[in-house]
Amino acid sequence: MTLDTAVWVLIVTAIVLANIPWFFQNRLFLLLPVQTKSVWVNLVEWFVYFLLIGALAFMLEKNAMGQVQAQDWEFYAVTVFMFAIFSFPGFIYRYNLRRYLQQS
Repeated sequence: MTLDTAVWVLIVTAIVLANIPWFFQNRLFLLLPVQTKSVWVNLVEWFVYFLLIGALAFMLEKNAMGQVQAQDWEFYAVTVFMFAIFSFPGFIYRYNLRRYLQQS
């Protein structure tokens, strides 16, 4: 896999996984059926998906480049906030748009 392909796979997967907790309110990790999820359960699920994306990024970097570059705390802070930005459409749908669409 080339580096360009690995980057695009990682970005698309991150966008999809960042939005899953907000779109599926009756499923926990897409497997366990639940009645409804609170905002705290959504945040925990979102963070677990963030860790999964981190593991995928580690694996793709190792596969594409042959080594993994050591990172400081700034890198991880930026990736958390970037993952939060990726989840913005799902969050808006869950807490703002869905309520508006149900009223119509």
